Amino acid sequence: VYLAQPLLATLSQDFGISAATIGAVVTLTQVGYGLGLFFLVPLGDLVDRRRLVMIQLLLLAATLIAVGTAATAPVLLAAIAAVGFLAVVTQTLVAFAASLAGADRRGRVVGLVTSGVVTGILLARTASGLLADLAGWRSVYLASAALTLVLTLALYRVLPRRTTPRPALRYGQLLRSTVMLFAEERLFRVRALLALLIFAAFSTLWSCVALPLSAPPMSLSHTAIGAFGLVGAAGALAAAPAGRLHDRGFAGPTTGIALVLLVLSWLPLAATRQSLWALAIGALVLDLAVQAVHVTNQSLIYALRPDAGSRLIGGYMVFYSIGSATGALASTTVYARAGWGAVCVLGAVFSALALLVWAVTLRATTTARRRTTRP
Repeated sequence: VYLAQPLLATLSQDFGISAATIGAVVTLTQVGYGLGLFFLVPLGDLVDRRRLVMIQLLLLAATLIAVGTAATAPVLLAAIAAVGFLAVVTQTLVAFAASLAGADRRGRVVGLVTSGVVTGILLARTASGLLADLAGWRSVYLASAALTLVLTLALYRVLPRRTTPRPALRYGQLLRSTVMLFAEERLFRVRALLALLIFAAFSTLWSCVALPLSAPPMSLSHTAIGAFGLVGAAGALAAAPAGRLHDRGFAGPTTGIALVLLVLSWLPLAATRQSLWALAIGALVLDLAVQAVHVTNQSLIYALRPDAGSRLIGGYMVFYSIGSATGALASTTVYARAGWGAVCVLGAVFSALALLVWAVTLRATTTARRRTTRP
C-alpha cells in the first residue's frame, strides 16, 4: 500500500501525471483499502480466517504483478486500487491475533501485531526507495509480489484453523451489523473519528514529503528519501508499550499525551527545507504519537464486542483509510499551490482537531459519569 510514496515523482514522469494530481495514486490505494475493510475484513467473523488470509494473499500477489507490469496510467491506477482492496489482510490478522489472546493481554498482543504492521508501513518507503534506485520502480512491486507468495506459504503452515462455531449470519446481515455497531457504540464512533484525523495527519506528511525532498535544492535520491522511513519505524515502537498501558487502565491519558505530541510534531517538520534533522525529529514524534493512539483505539473497540472483532476492526479501519486518502490528496494539492509550509499547517490542523475531539468527548464522558454517581 505504501510502496508508491517515495516513487511519486518518478511515477508522475513515467505516466504523465501532473504533480498536483499524483497524490491520486496514494488516494486510490486508500479508497481500495477502505472498500476492502468494509467488504472483506468482516468476513473473518463468518468464515475460517486462515482460508480467508490465504485467498487474499494469493490475489494480492497477482495484483502486485499487475502494478509492476502496468504500461498505462489507467492500468496502474486500477491495479493500485486493487492492491489496497486486498491488502486489508493485515487487519484480518490483527483481529485474528486479538481473538487468540486473553482479555488481560489483548492490548499487549494487539500492540505487538500493530507495531509489526506499522513498522512494515514505514520500512516500505526505505525498501521502495532502495530498490527503485537499484533496479527501477517496477522491481519494487515485483519483489513485493514474490515476498507475498513466500509469506503465504509461511502462514499456511502456522496459522490455526477456526475453533469457534460460525455465527448464524449471512453476508448481507454481516455488513448491516457492522453499520449497526457504529450506530450503537459511542466509543466506537469517537475512536473511529480520531482514527480519521490522526491518519489524515500521518498521510499529510508521508504522502507529500517526497516532493520537496526530491526537488531542488535538496534533490535527494529515492534511497535517501526512503531512509526517513527508518526514523518513522523507531516511532512505531511506541505501539507495543501503548498496548501495555491500555491493559493497565491508562488508555485515556495515553491518548491525550500522544495527541499533544502529534500537534507539536509539526513545529520541527515545518523546518524540513532548512534541516533534515528537523524532519527526522518531527517524523519520529509524529509516528510515535499516531501509533500510540492507534493501538489504544483498537484495544478499546475490540473489548466492546469480542464476538464481532473483525467487524469492529474493519469498521474502525474504514475511517483510517478515509483519513489516509484525504491527507494524501489534500497534501499534494496544497503543496502544488502553496508549498511545504502550507502542508505543515494542514497537518497541524488535522492534529489539533483530533486533540479537540478527544478533549470534548473526554469532558462529556466525565460529566456523564458524575451524573450517574450522584445520589
